[in-house]
Parts: sequence; C-alpha cells; structure tokens
Amino acid sequence: MTREDYIKNAAEQFETLLREQLARTDQMLQDCGAKDYASLPVITVGLIGGDGIGPIIMDQAKRVLSVLLKDEISGGRVVLKEIDGLTIENRLALGKTVPEDVLEAIKSCDVILKGPTTTPKGGTMESANVTLRRELDLYANVRPVSVPEEGIDWMFYRENTEGEYVLGSRGIEVPGCLSIDFKVTTEPGTRRIARAAFEYAKQNGKTSVSIVTKANIMKKTDGNFTRICHEVAADYPGIHTEDWYIDIMTANLVNPAIRNQFQVFVLPNLYGDIITDEAAEIQGGVGTAGSANIGDRYAMFEAIHGSAPRMVEEGLADYANPSSIFKAAEMLLRHIGLIEKADRLASALTLCGETEKKVVVTGTRDGATCQEFADYVIEKL
Repeated sequence: MTREDYIKNAAEQFETLLREQLARTDQMLQDCGAKDYASLPVITVGLIGGDGIGPIIMDQAKRVLSVLLKDEISGGRVVLKEIDGLTIENRLALGKTVPEDVLEAIKSCDVILKGPTTTPKGGTMESANVTLRRELDLYANVRPVSVPEEGIDWMFYRENTEGEYVLGSRGIEVPGCLSIDFKVTTEPGTRRIARAAFEYAKQNGKTSVSIVTKANIMKKTDGNFTRICHEVAADYPGIHTEDWYIDIMTANLVNPAIRNQFQVFVLPNLYGDIITDEAAEIQGGVGTAGSANIGDRYAMFEAIHGSAPRMVEEGLADYANPSSIFKAAEMLLRHIGLIEKADRLASALTLCGETEKKVVVTGTRDGATCQEFADYVIEKL
C-alpha cells in the first residue's frame, strides 16, 4: 500500500468510528432511569471466576455470600448463578472477547461479582472488562479507599466507557512510520459520571469534589470533561469543586501533609485507572481494594487486581488474598439494598484485616491460604 492508500483507509475508518460514537451518544440521551432493586421479586447475582487466581478467590467469595444471604437464598429472594466461559482459553479459542452465550448469561443477571480476567498482550482482542463495560453500559467505576489512622477516606468516580479505552483496539497504523489511537469524551457520558460523583458527595455529607484531568494539554477531550463537570457542580452549591492535573494529583496522594484533605474524585477513564491503583497501594495494596462498575440497568463488582499469572506459575495461587473480592462483594450488597448484610461483612473485614489480624495472607507460603482467611472472615460474620 502507498501512503495515500493508508490516508484514504484511515479517513474511511475514522468516519465509521465517528458515526458509531455519535450513535452511542444519541442512545445515552434516550436511556431511562436506574433500576430499582427494591422492587424486584428476585435478584440474580452472577458469579464469574475468570482467570488465574480468579476462580480461587471467587470460590471463597461465594462461601461468604452463601453464609450472609442464607435466608434470602432459601426464600428465593436472591439467586447465586455461576457463569462459565469467561476464561482466556475459551475466549482465544472462539476469537471472542466475551462469547455470545456468556454475554447472554451475564445479561440475565441483575448484578455480577467477577474475578480478574487476563487480557492478551498485542493483537486486537480487547479487555473483557472493557467489552462488558461497553455492552452493559457500566459508565461509573467506583473505588473507595480508606486508611482511618491517616484520616484518608477517598471515593473515586472514574468514567468507565469512554476516554482511551472505548476505541483502544481500533487505532490507525502506518507500518514503519506512525500509530494513532483515539480518545473519546461525550457530553452525556461526562455529565452522568459527574452527576454520580456529586450525588454521592451530597448523599454522604462530603464537602469537596476534585476534578482530575490534563485539560491544559488535552484541550478538546479533557477540556470539555472539566467544563461539563463544573456545569454539573453548579447544581451542588454546598460542595467545593476544584481542578487538578493528573500529574500533580498523583503526587498529592503520596504527600502525607495534604492527602487527607481530599474526599471525592471524578476522572476520565485512563487517569482513573492509574490513580486508583496508586490509591489502593496506599491503603495496603491492590489486593485490599474492591471496585464497582455501575450502570442504570446492570452493575459489576470485582477485585481491582489482575489474574496474577506469576502466582499461578509459582504454585502460590492458593495463597492469594481474597480481601479485594470480599470488599467488592460488600459493595454489591450495598448496591442492591442489603445494607445490614454489607455492614456485617465490612465489620468482619475490618476486624480480620486491620484489628485482630490473627490470620494474615502474604501471598507466600509463609502466610495463610485464601481459604483460611475466608474461614476467619466467616467466623466473624
């Protein structure tokens, strides 16, 4: 192909992408309100093991939920539904990021608790999480981080369906010359994540929301993200709103002198992905943090860490820390309105992971196994 051929093909490809994103924007404007879980006669909770250490930590999460929800399960109010097929082996064999039958099973559920999944390096297969966030329109990635002894109580609202991720596998390349990827920010997509962050702040007595971008450089995408967030902020006069650039905010989070001043964050997709891992490390590591992916019709809760193939290769999978998936389960329970159950799990996790610490998972054979820690948590429920 000549250079002119590449330019022509790129222009045609970009037109296709632009039309798709405009159609997605129109669809967002037509969507109805959020699901009312209290009105559902039965709530179906899908359980997905995933890859690597995923099935191991998910087995223990199912045990914890089965104990907590014993009455609801026996009474038919809650159904735990295991979903198979979202493994790297099956996805590669079928050439599908999320196979159709798996996606259909997921959509038959109201909420999902999911173990980590592996994303192949290179090629064109995108992350299963990215696909699920798009297919289920899980626009809000919500990640809490708490370090009580330092006065840290952060809540991150990361936009989950746009930014660099929505078209991350569909960039343009001129071999041996250049590569271009795309970043997308839409008006309704930004407005709804901003609204979610400010509503959380209002409902939970928070007084500050930090908008984190690189709007001085990414003037169209991040610039509009900032503008829209401030327009939404005008509806919440009691909440202080401030702008920060992502590079400075990553430094702020490791500055003990000021980091406890921050409360709620709202960020585009990529920045939120990076900075929430940093925040989780401050809390005690990515193995200690849960994550929620929330939309109006579906919600998916998961550990924020990966599938840990190195632990599997070294025979240490049974020593994986299930705290992250347990915290995700706590968030799931809150989302469907089972607050008392969520509080019981939260109290048990605090007791086991921070106060008593009689059973400690280290990720090595010197520490407890995943099952032993789960036994400890169940004992405290």
